[in-house]
Amino acid sequence: MPTVHPSVTLLPLISWVVPANLADAPLLLPSLRWCKNHLGWWPGIVVADMSYLSAPNKRTARTQWQTAVVTKLRQDMTVMAPYVSPQEVQCPQGQILEWWEYEADTATQWFRVGAEDSLCQWCWQASQCPRHFGYPSAQHETLLGFIPLASKTAQRLLRQVRPWIEPAQSFEKNQLGLGRMFLRNLRFAWQMSLWVDSAVILRTMRWLDVPSHQHLLGDLFAHQMQFGLTC
Repeated sequence: MPTVHPSVTLLPLISWVVPANLADAPLLLPSLRWCKNHLGWWPGIVVADMSYLSAPNKRTARTQWQTAVVTKLRQDMTVMAPYVSPQEVQCPQGQILEWWEYEADTATQWFRVGAEDSLCQWCWQASQCPRHFGYPSAQHETLLGFIPLASKTAQRLLRQVRPWIEPAQSFEKNQLGLGRMFLRNLRFAWQMSLWVDSAVILRTMRWLDVPSHQHLLGDLFAHQMQFGLTC
């Protein structure tokens, strides 16, 4: 699904056509398997919408595929310690923590006290506190998982990468007229998906052939001749 961006071009690697009553989450693991079997590669990070909140699928992607599935948290879902909000983690005494690392051997997320605005100098447990805290990833796959939701990495992915999908969906729904169609036949829907993917790929190929920047007077500029001489 391509979108116009100075340095980013999105293309569909795989398209699924399924009945409308099938949720999106069960398509995650088959997509990773398809990429492995056909491309010899699969993504290490998947940025998805909230229809992929399924904890079992995220856990399987993390443990068996080493793939992080980053999604937002629904508004009706409550956070759990050490989270005080979807964007902030605190120690038991209220000190804001930053993500340190993911320990793969024990599937533990480690957080530490940041260098700025530390409250530890006034904490009554400071002498016994290591200033780093570990939490099992399996405790909450969305909040902790492979990449913690409160980390700068996850927040930047959700803020800058996730919005790329919207222009792509807008192209398919609006310019190709899919928003005005209701396909009741699965085979016909499959055929339409092939046409849509073809249109997207052809449009992207056309973009790649067009120079990124062309001066209005470029045809009048002098060009150095090449004689093809070898040394």
